Amino acid sequence: MQNQVNISYGSEGLSSLVQQLYKNAYSSLFILVDTNTQRECLSCFLDQTKLDPSAVLVMDAGEENKNLSTCESLWNELSSLGADRDSVLINLGGGVVTDLGGFVACTFKRGIDFYNVPTTLLSMVDASVGGKTGIDLGPLKNQIGIIQEPQQVVIDSQWLATLPKEEVRSGFAEMLKHGLIADSKYWEELKTLEHLNPKVLSSFIKPSVAVKSKVVEEDPREKGLRKILNFGHTLGHAIESYFLVEKDKQRLLHGEAIAIGMVLEAYLSTHCSGLSQEEALDIKTTFKRFYPKTEITKQDIEAILALLRHDKKNKAGRVNFVLLNKIGTPAIDIEVPQALFEKAFDYYTTA
Repeated sequence: MQNQVNISYGSEGLSSLVQQLYKNAYSSLFILVDTNTQRECLSCFLDQTKLDPSAVLVMDAGEENKNLSTCESLWNELSSLGADRDSVLINLGGGVVTDLGGFVACTFKRGIDFYNVPTTLLSMVDASVGGKTGIDLGPLKNQIGIIQEPQQVVIDSQWLATLPKEEVRSGFAEMLKHGLIADSKYWEELKTLEHLNPKVLSSFIKPSVAVKSKVVEEDPREKGLRKILNFGHTLGHAIESYFLVEKDKQRLLHGEAIAIGMVLEAYLSTHCSGLSQEEALDIKTTFKRFYPKTEITKQDIEAILALLRHDKKNKAGRVNFVLLNKIGTPAIDIEVPQALFEKAFDYYTTA
C-alpha cells in the first residue's frame, strides 16, 4: 500500500491549504512556530492566508529544544486553550518545528490533524516530507516518534529569503544526498553550482522532493528502500549529537553534520560496497568546497563511535550502514568492520 504524500507549492499551495482547512471545518486552529519563525515568518503567513488562529504556540528555537519537556508544555497549552479531537495544528517552521509539532499533534488526544509549512531549505527538501515525526532522547537524535503523514505540506521558497547562509548550506547537504543515492545527473548539476543562492536553489527543490516522495511512497515504514535516505546519517547523527552536548564544541547544524557523515561513509563504501576511490574523492572534494572542515580529535572520535550503538538502524547489536556501490546507486544494511571507522575519520581530516 502506497503512502500518498500531499505536497503543494507556492502561493497556490497556501490557497489550497486555506481551502482544505475550511472544508474540514475544524473546531479550532492552532499554529506552532519557534522564536525564529515567530519573528521572520508568522505575520507574512497570516497576511497571505487571512487565517485567524485560536492561538499561536511558540517554542524556543534550536535542536536542543526538540525534547519531551517542550512537548509536555505544548500539550498542556493545547489542553488549557480547549483544543479537542477536531482541532488542527499548523507547523510553521524548520525541521525541529515540523518534527516536534507533528509528534505533538499525533499524540494529543490520540491524534489531531496537522499541516506542515516548512520555512527552511532542510525542512522543505527533507524533514517536513515523509511523515517522520519525533523528538530526541537526551543527545540521541529522533529516538521517540511516530510515522504519520501530515494532511498537507506547503512548500514556498519565499521563506528562504529569511534564512542565514548557514541554514541554506545545511539544507543543501540533503539535496546533495538525494543525488548520491538516486540520481548521478542531479549530483553533477548540484556540485557545479558556484554559490548557494536561495533563488537558484529554489529551482532544485522539486527534484529533491520528488526523490524523497517516491522513496517514501514505495516504503513508508522503512522496511527496505526508505533506508537509502539514511546515507551519511549513521555517523552524521552521532557527530551531530556529540557536538550538541559537548559544551566546548560549537554545535553543528544537521546538514553540516550529515555532510561530514557522507564523506566518512563514502570512504567506508570504497572498502565495503565497491565505490571507486575516484568517486569517493569526488564526494570529498565537493563537500570540502561547500562546507568548512570541522576539527575532530581522537578523543572526539571515541565519543562519537560510542554513540553509534544507539542508532535506530541497528539490529541485534550490529551497526548497519547505507553505503554506495557508485554515485546514484546505494546499498543498504551493510555491516562495516570497526577497524575502518578511525581510518574514515583520517580520510576526512586529510587534505
